[in-house]
Amino acid sequence: MERPGRAAAGGAQPRANGCGAAHGALRNGFVRGLPGTQVNHVVHNGGLYKRPFNEAFEETPMLVAVLTYVGYGVLTLFGYLRDFMRQWKIEKCQNAIEREEQKDFVPLYQDFENFYTRNLYMRIRDSWNRPICSVPGAKVDMMERVSHDYNWTFTYTGKVIKGIINMGSYNYLGFAQNNGTCQQAAAKVLSQYGAGVCSTRQEMGNLDKHEELEKLVARFLGVESAMAYGMGFATNSMNIPALVGKGCLILSDELNHASLVLGARLSGATIRIFKHNNMQSLEKLLKDAIVHGQPRTRRPWKKILILVEGIYSMEGSIVRLPEVIALKKKYKSYLYLDEAHSIGALGPSGRGVVEYFGLNPEDVDVMMGTFTKSFGAAGGYIGGKKELIDYLRTYSHSAVYATSLSPPVVEQIITSMKCIMGEDGTTFDFESSERQNNLRSCLADQPNKGKECVQQLAENTRYFRRRLKEMGFIIYGNEDSPVVPLMLYMPAKIGAFGREMLKRNIGVVVVGFPATPIIESRARFCLSAAHTKEMLDTALKEISEVGDLLQLKYSRHRLVPLLDRPFDETTYEETED
Repeated sequence: MERPGRAAAGGAQPRANGCGAAHGALRNGFVRGLPGTQVNHVVHNGGLYKRPFNEAFEETPMLVAVLTYVGYGVLTLFGYLRDFMRQWKIEKCQNAIEREEQKDFVPLYQDFENFYTRNLYMRIRDSWNRPICSVPGAKVDMMERVSHDYNWTFTYTGKVIKGIINMGSYNYLGFAQNNGTCQQAAAKVLSQYGAGVCSTRQEMGNLDKHEELEKLVARFLGVESAMAYGMGFATNSMNIPALVGKGCLILSDELNHASLVLGARLSGATIRIFKHNNMQSLEKLLKDAIVHGQPRTRRPWKKILILVEGIYSMEGSIVRLPEVIALKKKYKSYLYLDEAHSIGALGPSGRGVVEYFGLNPEDVDVMMGTFTKSFGAAGGYIGGKKELIDYLRTYSHSAVYATSLSPPVVEQIITSMKCIMGEDGTTFDFESSERQNNLRSCLADQPNKGKECVQQLAENTRYFRRRLKEMGFIIYGNEDSPVVPLMLYMPAKIGAFGREMLKRNIGVVVVGFPATPIIESRARFCLSAAHTKEMLDTALKEISEVGDLLQLKYSRHRLVPLLDRPFDETTYEETED
């Protein structure tokens, strides 16, 4: 299966628990069960349209859970049968058999992982790594491929499948384009600076464009300073070890991305996990940490760092940030916020989950995000106090040893960010009621559309989520999250859903174990401001047909369809049932 990531303003400065350390100390060392029946978290915020904070994780139907386990049992049984047939050369495909000269080699995989890969994953391997041969915009072109050996190898037919509606890319604001303002600016910088820097920032790789980008990011986030990195994953994995170490405690959400998990493990700090978005679980760990201190010695922890994400990429849920910040202040700990998916996608002006809740950016000690989603580029950033960023410039492995961002990529980020901020000549009034009801598209080649794209993404998200719930699908996550997981559960339906959608010219991402709990396989849709209502309606129609074909409409809390109404911000503002 796919293997993406899983497994204090205005008052006293935060201190390490029991140590009395000032804020500067941050620089100096620095199988989930079945979800609840119908969990609705409501936090009244001062952010996006003054709406309540609603998210739901409907209980897995008992029959579906039982049949899912039975399905895995049957697949495991057939896997052992196929291994027996391979051993006696009864099965035609011999790719899974270890060659004679390799039998004395040290195994690369554990026995279970090896068995799972060859007997379960290979059955539906064609659902991933599909070759795209166009810009990952609202529609994509895909190279057709076939397999004659049960997905062990693929052969290209030479045919290109054109006009596939792209429901899988993180192109939230529609900036992933090969024409328009951003592309023209990037092309101009390419001709001046070239494609690569060929050095680190500390040596000969510090361009004026890098410094311009970092100043812009700091201004966009509302923080003192910021630093840009060449890779989003490494922004987490290489910076967390620079912030905490031995004698420190990391409290991590159980569904944090693999980059956060890896960074925490590399740091050498003690790691404890709290239940997803569960403030009672987090507070209990904080209390225990203060009362008991470090194991054996009982000394106070040097620092306590809370790791959370803005939007969780597999669940579609949004962090309960006001409560996390309240706990952080109460127990004098530090907060590391990963806004990889939320920056640009949440908040009235796209400034992320902090703006979504109407909070002060100074309340977040470390603000991390990536440029790979909403900005249609590459790399990541960290923002915060100037002394923190200055420290990371010297001690972060990702800053000291990694090559700098490519100049055209930097320009893509600068141009798209200015578009969102309205500094590219935007005159659009975000609160105006005169905005067109049906926006056909919101692409980067349309000038003065930055804030309009943010609004369009919010409308697309609400519309798409509600329609899926009306159809009877179980949909996870927050109603404002553009990441929309549709639950499939059964392993056989993972590949079937992906293939059937592709037959209907809809590109989707399907996800299963080990990226998700074993009975919580799902399809994950990512909404974009570039999606028109016609595209969404086409996708919804095909999803409904495939849902009927595969019997995926499990929900016992189906929403009552609303009467036909204009697809505009009035519809968006109304309270749902």
